[in-house]
Amino acid sequence: MQQTGHAAVSEGFEFIDTADIPGGGTLHLIRRGDFFSIQFDDDELMGSHVRHSEQALATLARERLGDADGRVLIGGLGMGFTLGAALGAWGPDAQIVVAELVPKVVTWAKGPLAHIFGGSLADPRVALEVADVHDVIVRASASFDAILLDVDNGPDGLVQLANDRLYCNWGLRAAYAALRPGGVLAIWSSYSDADFFARLGHAGFAVEEITIPAEQYDDDVRHTIWLASKPR
Repeated sequence: MQQTGHAAVSEGFEFIDTADIPGGGTLHLIRRGDFFSIQFDDDELMGSHVRHSEQALATLARERLGDADGRVLIGGLGMGFTLGAALGAWGPDAQIVVAELVPKVVTWAKGPLAHIFGGSLADPRVALEVADVHDVIVRASASFDAILLDVDNGPDGLVQLANDRLYCNWGLRAAYAALRPGGVLAIWSSYSDADFFARLGHAGFAVEEITIPAEQYDDDVRHTIWLASKPR
């Protein structure tokens, strides 16, 4: 590792930028050739060559819904993989709200990562809010057909302790209330969690847990997606 003055970066990687997380903590955008990575301390949160499970977060949720033109909330902009998959899965009259807590992540999406996002942010179906997705959820009432959450490495507050609000009992009840009947709450995680699976059930959801390769043709690393459906 070499110290850049901003973050510890592996040899051969170029430091691009730093983003302060509201409430504390720092994200780092680094690059090696055409590979980009967003890191929190020494943990990689996402990389530009690993996108399969983030895309599946959207496509698996869409498969469980009857209406292709519904209203979708995406928590976490990241590198735009879930957003891009949602735009491909939902219909021309869908409304897709993206809530991103860190303003600099939006700046990166329109700057050094613009080639990864393509035209996603310009799609007329997309409304981007620089906001905590928790706040968007709690002020909604039967407003969304799907809520897609990829805001941390799993159902706990690694990046931001306040993310625990999304995964605790009352946070899950808020998500349940924000969904329309038949709606789906989909949550991405880098690991399985039996206690969280049980909490989803206690909140009233019918729950599926799917383990999926991080990359489509590489089974070495697997991620977890919970699909929690609200009864009709």
